[in-house]
Amino acid sequence: MRMRPTLSWTPTEDLPPGSTDPGPVADALGAGGVLVLSGAGLSTESGIPDYRGEGGSLSRHTPMTYQDFTASARARRRYWARSHLGWRTFGRALPNAGHRSVAAFGRHGLLSGVITQNVDGLHQAGGSEGVVELHGSLDRVVCLSCGAPSPRRDLARRLEEANPGFEPVAAGINPDGDADLTDEQVGDFRVVPCAVCGGVLKPDVVFFGEAVPPARVEHCRELVRGAASLLVLGSSLTVMSGLRFVRQAAEAGKPVLIVNRDPTRGDRHAVTRVALPLGATLTAVAAHLGIPVEDRSGAGGPAA
Repeated sequence: MRMRPTLSWTPTEDLPPGSTDPGPVADALGAGGVLVLSGAGLSTESGIPDYRGEGGSLSRHTPMTYQDFTASARARRRYWARSHLGWRTFGRALPNAGHRSVAAFGRHGLLSGVITQNVDGLHQAGGSEGVVELHGSLDRVVCLSCGAPSPRRDLARRLEEANPGFEPVAAGINPDGDADLTDEQVGDFRVVPCAVCGGVLKPDVVFFGEAVPPARVEHCRELVRGAASLLVLGSSLTVMSGLRFVRQAAEAGKPVLIVNRDPTRGDRHAVTRVALPLGATLTAVAAHLGIPVEDRSGAGGPAA
């Protein structure tokens, strides 16, 4: 199944109002076997805006699609100029209280797994282990011709060397690590090829319009099958790549709990949606369960 480039979602039915009671989340975690599914909203407190919330990046920015990236050298130049600049800020982001709380739940044996739709590496930087990166990670690059992988830090160095003095001021940063630049600011930015075969390089992330690898999808489905409940953190569930796991859990009779300030496409499948800030809510839940939330990051996200 391909990620549909769905950029907005409007409820077509009356959805239950959000709750301010995190008690059901605490109860689910206390029972154990919780599978976490996280989205961009979990990283907003780390300075990375989400797509669709208040002030979300979609109000000013249309994400690159796989079709545009592969079809147009001009689109690739624009993408890499913006992504190269955004990486400097994006890669320095630190895990927040939400990431650290999820890691603490995992250390205390309350989670069956963590699936993230984010590409920022902040779950791992916050101390979580075995995270399934549904949409890949910006700290890796892959060649579309020969398939050779390489670290993003190596590409960043090569792009610095190919574009000395490239220091535009971006209007903003987006959840995909893309900075907001005008065409004039992009200018004649030079894109470097694969160091192995000279092919086209792409970040190892799933663009809008691109298929999530089937084996990864099946692995996530297996995690849903083995979970006692599904806890969605900071995702509008607009994109089907995440919503399908909510539907799977609900169809199997597993409780779905959502922490997100705004309504989501999965609300009708959930037993509750807690409409409170993520960091404070998860920290409070951890305290209620007697679980200390430690800062074990020691470093930033993907660029660390």
